[in-house]
Amino acid sequence: MQRRQGNGLAVVLIAIGAIMLLGLALPLIHGVFRLLFPVLLVVLGYYGIKSGRKIIGWVLMFIGVMSLIAKLSWIIGPLLGVALIVWGVSALKGRRNGTY
Repeated sequence: MQRRQGNGLAVVLIAIGAIMLLGLALPLIHGVFRLLFPVLLVVLGYYGIKSGRKIIGWVLMFIGVMSLIAKLSWIIGPLLGVALIVWGVSALKGRRNGTY
């Protein structure tokens, strides 16, 4: 039996086709593209600013950043809470080390 070097692509295509037939592809693709589009807007905004089209670049970057903040709010809120707790604990420790 002869073995070819190009079998990797065939296996990947078969796996993607099976995932699509099972109906699992739509949630996976949706999860990727819901974060990919705002990142693409930020990148295009940065490119616009660097290429001299500052107004359209800032507009695209602003829309992309606001969209990313909205999409990632589920992690930004708890991280902000942890940061406030750490800051408060460090402020209490710093106040105790002072003079009485």
